[in-house]
Amino acid sequence: MKYVGAHVSAAGGVQNAPLNAGRIGAHAFALFTKNQRQWRAKPLGQEVVEAFQRNLCEVGIAPQHVLPHDSYLINLGHPEPAGLAKSRRAFIDEMRRCSQLGLRLLNFHPGATLRKVSEQQALQRVAESINMALAETSGVTAVIENTAGQGSTLGYRFEHLAEIIEAVEDKRRVGICLDTCHTFVAGYDLRTEAACEASFAEFDSVVGFGYLRGMHLNDSKPPLGARVDRHQSLGRGELGWTVFRYIMQDPRFEDIPLILETIDESLWAQEILQLYRMAKP
Repeated sequence: MKYVGAHVSAAGGVQNAPLNAGRIGAHAFALFTKNQRQWRAKPLGQEVVEAFQRNLCEVGIAPQHVLPHDSYLINLGHPEPAGLAKSRRAFIDEMRRCSQLGLRLLNFHPGATLRKVSEQQALQRVAESINMALAETSGVTAVIENTAGQGSTLGYRFEHLAEIIEAVEDKRRVGICLDTCHTFVAGYDLRTEAACEASFAEFDSVVGFGYLRGMHLNDSKPPLGARVDRHQSLGRGELGWTVFRYIMQDPRFEDIPLILETIDESLWAQEILQLYRMAKP
């Protein structure tokens, strides 16, 4: 079965996120468990945790179909010791928040070199950061998101993802989230069924579908290979509908959160409905 949702608001408290997902007909969702633009956050109180779990049950969404996203400030490949240490502390805190909520995944961007170290050095630092986080937490999988390749960001090549995974000690607790927009603007074509076959075959060969833990379903404003991260509503960008139909009908994308991050949230309920229609033969 496919589990489609969107990155919903947690305004007023994380306990509101499941209800916001339920209102748009979602069977999965993403959220920030804290303000993504701040390093520190108020600890989650027991009342909030219990309300979150109660609301999750109310809307019928399972914990494994929730894909939290960490703060955009975190850079696990940071080239400077102070910035790296700060990022690692914040990431471990995010992992613990997910565990407290009873969630099993934490999605994150791998980081950036800031043009001060090589990609190879930064990728190794990301893997070291993941190893540290996994050693200090339990029950939560670190889910690396592929990136568009803007600036000095890591993770825009499948080889980057494979290199990080190779250096992670506990491979049971590391996975990948593929973003369709990021994949496309990084240079992997997804506009036709044949292109989808080729690009996903390359992902399987280099990384392996066994590591896929979630997806972000986004159309793209920029063209193929632009390495610019600009999402668009489904069917209104450079990708069109083919890749989303492909995903909804391919069994390799079963039982993972498929999350919309498209630009017009007023269309989310309509997009979710359209995706489920595409899942039917």
